Amino acid sequence: MINNKTNKYLFLSLLSLIIIGTALYGLLTHTFPTPASSTHFKTIANKQVSLKQLQGKVVLVTFWASNCPSCLKEIPHLISLYNDYHQRGLELFAIAMHYDRPNYVVNASKAYQIPYDIVLDLQGQLASAFGDISLTPTTLLINSNGEIIYQNTGIFDLQAMQTLIESLLPIQGNK
Repeated sequence: MINNKTNKYLFLSLLSLIIIGTALYGLLTHTFPTPASSTHFKTIANKQVSLKQLQGKVVLVTFWASNCPSCLKEIPHLISLYNDYHQRGLELFAIAMHYDRPNYVVNASKAYQIPYDIVLDLQGQLASAFGDISLTPTTLLINSNGEIIYQNTGIFDLQAMQTLIESLLPIQGNK
């Protein structure tokens, strides 16, 4: 007969194997840096943008929706990042999901006084180009070589994002 101590040991061993296996699978199937899409898009201000022309800059892309509470909660963080780092080379684009009504997106951009570029993904092509993004908010950070080095679904940690952006941008005074 197996006693409780043995059962507990077997359970913990099995749990450890599952956790280690899941972590290894994640590391082996998701490699960073990932090349960013060479997609073209147009902002609501009618500005044409290509990620290829932004090589040499750090680019933050966030997928959002005007009816997403977490997305709206994240806007002040994005504005802060834009204000703090745009002059040093950070480009920031908020891509509205295909299901978001354009007038709602425009109204939200005005209500929140968003200074960074907003893009409408009317056909879902941009979400597809960036790896079939379906959840909001989803944030991607692209280094100056055009590689996606960070992806997060849900609200990102502002302090960690600041640290990451700082590590990618040139030191002030060394442009």
